[in-house]
Amino acid sequence: MNVILCCGKMSLRDRWFSSLIDHYTIYQAGALQELSILVKNRISFDLMLLHRPLLDEETMLYIREKIPACKLFILSDRPDEEEGISFLRLGATGYANSYISSERLQEAVRVLASGSVWINQRLMQHLIAACALPAPPAVKEEGTAAKPVSSSVNAGPFQHFNLTNREYEIARLISQGATNAAIAQRLNITESTVKSHLSAIYTKTSTRNRLALALLFNSASAPAPAKE
Repeated sequence: MNVILCCGKMSLRDRWFSSLIDHYTIYQAGALQELSILVKNRISFDLMLLHRPLLDEETMLYIREKIPACKLFILSDRPDEEEGISFLRLGATGYANSYISSERLQEAVRVLASGSVWINQRLMQHLIAACALPAPPAVKEEGTAAKPVSSSVNAGPFQHFNLTNREYEIARLISQGATNAAIAQRLNITESTVKSHLSAIYTKTSTRNRLALALLFNSASAPAPAKE
């Protein structure tokens, strides 16, 4: 796989290079002009690591026009959730801190190469919260405190995935933006148990991460539009 590192800061580019050189064919560019030379030489790129300071409208338009099939991984010195969302909307498939550890960078590139998306936990929670459905209404019996409607895998549109009741409950909490720690505390189980259930849920639902699971759960749980 051909990976292009676009960064004007030599020390940072060297950091990325040393993390990836043993696994991929690496090219480097310190500016848009250097990138254009490589493109003119008909070198095809599968993934671009692009330092945020180099990203402007001209660069984005150039990438889209000249190398549309290249996946774009934007790395920022100061990651921001709103900025990350805007870049994803523009077509980026990854967004992370410029100084991501070597191990995490290697993992991110593997994930991006597989066709998935790489974003940090805070941005993922932000996106999940944005797409989360409202909590079910509380049911109040006369003379008693209001209680939330109970969730059951046997009654919902998720039933064809054959989740257990516990797996369904975890998927529901994920769709509301809950972290593993919060789920563990809520269900009185350990975080390792939550991770084990999540692995089974991903397999059964053919999803790869929390965001994909949340989107699937919320789309499946959304009420059908009223017929005219």
